[in-house]
Amino acid sequence: MRLQTQQRCGDLFKERLAAIIDMNHSLVRLSGLMPWDEFDAEFGRHYRPLGRPAKPTRLMAGLHFLKHMYDLSDEETVERWVENPYWQSFCGFEFFQHQFPIDPSTMTRWRKRIGPEGMEKLLSATVGVAIESGTIKKSSLERVLVDTTVQPKAIAHPTDSRLYHKALQLLVRQAKRAGIILRRSHTRVAKKAALMAGRYAHAKQFKRMRRELKKLKTYLGRVYRDISRKIAGNEGLEHRFSRLLGLVERLLAQTPKDKNKIYSMHAPEVACIAKGKARTPYEFGAKVGIATTIGKDWFLRRGLLRAIPMMGTP
Repeated sequence: MRLQTQQRCGDLFKERLAAIIDMNHSLVRLSGLMPWDEFDAEFGRHYRPLGRPAKPTRLMAGLHFLKHMYDLSDEETVERWVENPYWQSFCGFEFFQHQFPIDPSTMTRWRKRIGPEGMEKLLSATVGVAIESGTIKKSSLERVLVDTTVQPKAIAHPTDSRLYHKALQLLVRQAKRAGIILRRSHTRVAKKAALMAGRYAHAKQFKRMRRELKKLKTYLGRVYRDISRKIAGNEGLEHRFSRLLGLVERLLAQTPKDKNKIYSMHAPEVACIAKGKARTPYEFGAKVGIATTIGKDWFLRRGLLRAIPMMGTP
């Protein structure tokens, strides 16, 4: 996929955005200050020269700026973009568009492509624009506030039954895609065991619940060992299954008192963080550090903290 740059060309039958928007609008003036060319140079290295042209960098960066400015989801950002000519002008379009510019999932893939360093580049660009426009003074950066907080992750509440069942489903699905024939998938009986474990837990019949959990763990271990045997010696399949098998191995070995436990199969980086709140003593997410200016609360820097996730007295 190669990087695509926006090319301006005339169109006799389309309405120009410059004719229907106020050129003194804050978004129009902000778009003139943003370092769009620097974004092209910075993010262009993430693309290969072959393949279908990618979406313009200004469009992707602009959508992310708008997403965070108005605190919207990816889907809401794309939907409102079609309705708002100022947003389209901010993203570099010359004519009003009536179709979605991208699928909302493209924003997720773009964030993964540029990584945390790319998102920090976008954040630092906003600070540079604020200094250039006089919104904040350089003296405001001499002293900053640094604090930590929790960014909750959108995961289901972690239970052993749910984790075992989800891990088994992922293994069976991956094996099917790779053409591996399993001795037995255990999908039907595992689903029943997970359901019964939840019912027994609700009824406070913990002895029966632990029996169902033991079944689930046994089913998962069988599928894990079956796949490990059948991919042994095949470097391609071993590389393909390495991450998933590593997570399953950790899941099977972890105990209630362990540290760095797995709470979600699709987001293994999630940690259980104690903040000492009466309503929510524990939260599942990531511990982050944030640096802001004093007074106007401009975000200057943020970063993921991988230290012991303790933030108060539980």
